Amino acid sequence: MSNETDIRHRFWTELSQSPFLMVGLRGSPDHSMPMTAQLDPGANHCFWFYTTRENRLAKGGPAMAQFAGKGHFLFACVDGTLVEEADPAVIDRYWTNDVASWYPGGRQDPHLMMLRFDLGRAEIWRADMSLGGMFRQMFGGDVREEMRSKHVEVTL
Repeated sequence: MSNETDIRHRFWTELSQSPFLMVGLRGSPDHSMPMTAQLDPGANHCFWFYTTRENRLAKGGPAMAQFAGKGHFLFACVDGTLVEEADPAVIDRYWTNDVASWYPGGRQDPHLMMLRFDLGRAEIWRADMSLGGMFRQMFGGDVREEMRSKHVEVTL
């Protein structure tokens, strides 16, 4: 498995274990906000978010999402485009009691909407070091070479 393939696989694995990202619109003065991604193992080109029509992300457009893995061993910055997901089958597929707890008006609430994040380029960093790398770091050694192989820029 190539380094790029390995890191890409780790990104999807870690995102599935902790699907929380900070998402913001490019060019907007508004800060990014935490969103919970709805993932489909067969759709590695996008993920989805439930929100409301009043949310600052609702207008869609070019966007950025930042991700920090649960153990802080993987970080990513993902570029893409937010578009409204209009397919009722997709909206229903991810509807759960957890999602419903955020939307008291239920699945039929006219304010509810789903955004699809169509993925573009990503920069992904692995922060886990070998035992030797951790030893070098503890004693002020140079770990840059080891970490260089744990960073990729990829199209998702």
